[in-house]
Amino acid sequence: MKVNENTAISTAGVLLVPYDSRHVPTYHAWMEDEAIRTATASDRLTLEEEYENQVSWRADADKLTFILCQPLAEKDTEGDSVAAGIDDAPGRMIGDINFFLYPYEEEEDGDRQGNQPETNTSQPLLYSGEVDVMIARPEHRGQGFGRAAVTAFLHYILEQNRAAILYEAVAAEATASPTTPTQTQPHQLKQLMVKIQATNEASIGLFKSLGFAQKGSVNYFGEVELTRSTLDAPAPTAYAEKVYKRTDA
Repeated sequence: MKVNENTAISTAGVLLVPYDSRHVPTYHAWMEDEAIRTATASDRLTLEEEYENQVSWRADADKLTFILCQPLAEKDTEGDSVAAGIDDAPGRMIGDINFFLYPYEEEEDGDRQGNQPETNTSQPLLYSGEVDVMIARPEHRGQGFGRAAVTAFLHYILEQNRAAILYEAVAAEATASPTTPTQTQPHQLKQLMVKIQATNEASIGLFKSLGFAQKGSVNYFGEVELTRSTLDAPAPTAYAEKVYKRTDA
């Protein structure tokens, strides 16, 4: 998504910056770890493929991503910008957090039924939003970065930029299918969801503590799905959206 292309999120617990090409070498090094690939259900990619992925993630209107970094020093929180390449230098990078938009579906009589009729333009477009977070560096796990990142991310999406995020997704769909009738009702986010390896008790516990509830049992891929239909998110301590300032642009 482009909605966060020039936006960083600063909180007392973590710094989130848009995923730029400068981050790719470090990200690729993380993904060389088989345990991380398994936990994130990711394929092993070459460095060149990872650069291509970064470009597509910026362009795709159904994906939103930030790189997680150590929080800004207190002296740096006063300004209205984050220094690209400095505040998010490789040694300060911790992991990433992602948001995927899907058409919302509900279960009826045991089957998955889409509740968005193709020809009924009086109904709103409904979406599910999947959240995915990774703390890549082992020394940073168990330090509260995951919780800080998810709470900041949810506030950014649900309270500050929900309309803009959904607008970008819907506008991209309209461009891709110009013959699709225009919806007369606003698009809506219906629920949040996460899919986590059943063995990852720490991550499951984190999301349950943030209001997510497990849905069903372990699936074929060894994952559990947790959902949340309450779509509010209070601001974390010292939340601020800042300009991601690139000096090499």
